[in-house]
Amino acid sequence: MSELTLFRASILHFLRDPGEAADERAWQYWEDGALVVESGRVVVCGPEAALLTQYPQAKVVDHRGKLLLPGFVDTHIHFAQTDIIASYGAQLLDWLNTYTFPAERRFADRVHADNVAQFFLDELLRNGTTTAAVYPTVHKASVDAFFSAAEQRQMRMVCGKIMMDRHCPDFLQDNVASAEADSRELIERWHGHGRAGYALTPRFAPTSTPEQLAMTGRLFAEYEGLWLQTHVAENVDEVRWVADLFPDARSYLDVYDRYGLLGERGVYAHCIHLDRADRERMAATGTAMSFCPTSNLFLGSGLFDLNRARELGVRVGLATDVGGGTSFSMLQTLNEAYKVLQLGGQKLNAWRGFYLATLAGAEALYLEDRIGNFLPGKEADFVVLDWAATPLLERRMQAAQSLDERLFALMLLGGDRVVAQTYVLGEPRLPAC
Repeated sequence: MSELTLFRASILHFLRDPGEAADERAWQYWEDGALVVESGRVVVCGPEAALLTQYPQAKVVDHRGKLLLPGFVDTHIHFAQTDIIASYGAQLLDWLNTYTFPAERRFADRVHADNVAQFFLDELLRNGTTTAAVYPTVHKASVDAFFSAAEQRQMRMVCGKIMMDRHCPDFLQDNVASAEADSRELIERWHGHGRAGYALTPRFAPTSTPEQLAMTGRLFAEYEGLWLQTHVAENVDEVRWVADLFPDARSYLDVYDRYGLLGERGVYAHCIHLDRADRERMAATGTAMSFCPTSNLFLGSGLFDLNRARELGVRVGLATDVGGGTSFSMLQTLNEAYKVLQLGGQKLNAWRGFYLATLAGAEALYLEDRIGNFLPGKEADFVVLDWAATPLLERRMQAAQSLDERLFALMLLGGDRVVAQTYVLGEPRLPAC
């Protein structure tokens, strides 16, 4: 979009974490707001009356009566698990063997990978998610299919080939040499190409030998600006397995630390069964956590401790973790996050919830200089939410006494039907109703 465009709506964005106390200095809200966009970037946002006067030449897009937010950022999701979402009755290790590995085998076929990537990205957009850190499979074709589909939609995405050289089926197993060669080829092809960012992706410590983890650490240090994503401390049986495989390591997280896999743009999913030393180490190295409430409940893994992570200064983003997670919707994920934190004796107000789904995700991925709020110059990815998308929401909004109450109801009762439109670089990506 090269022309100047002014979007009218109620507008909310965040400047920092509002915390449990809901610090009002952490966000900006305009009931009658305007967002001005040119060439896919934010020019300014603020009160509608002033900006209509200041930019009389702008094309006006009217979303009055709806809420405009930065696009949601999903910090951990598996596109190759799209077809096994809502598969019955397993915990983590059984889930991998029963559902995940057979499903991922099919991604050696580029046609299948293309088909799933197209559907997956459209589903993200339908749910208001404009950026995600994504797991494909061990196959190069899965990475090429994903980034090609993302490029068609101009979406900012982080992704990279999964690496596994042990404790997995032969049909998904690589080795140190092939994993390095494939990763280098894919990095050269995709990293920094358009809005694509490459992530080194060892699945988790049990499926990589020490040699493969060491190779991954060398690549992480060699290439500027790479991401690294993996799993840690999701399930108690998994934690015990890692202790058996790496008896010299102080903890599960320490396994990765020994091979140089912590640091900025390192994104670790789950982070449930960690101790204070682990969390302090993540904070010290700038390594981020992905809070995956829906999958943690579905797989019976445990409860994430948000307050302890934030108090120690760890970056934390929200994640759906499809297909262990049971919804692509970040609103539904916030619903589950509220309940997880309640069980842990913590609170999640609506302000902090929407911060987690937007700016916090950008911060976890070290993309806050490009996305996550509406400061001038940011990329214009945003979502428009309908307060009254369902009869129940409409009735609940009529009873609400404050903006805080309306936002909380939207967070708990919202889902894909709430998303009226999703914009990428200022362009609408959902079909007109």
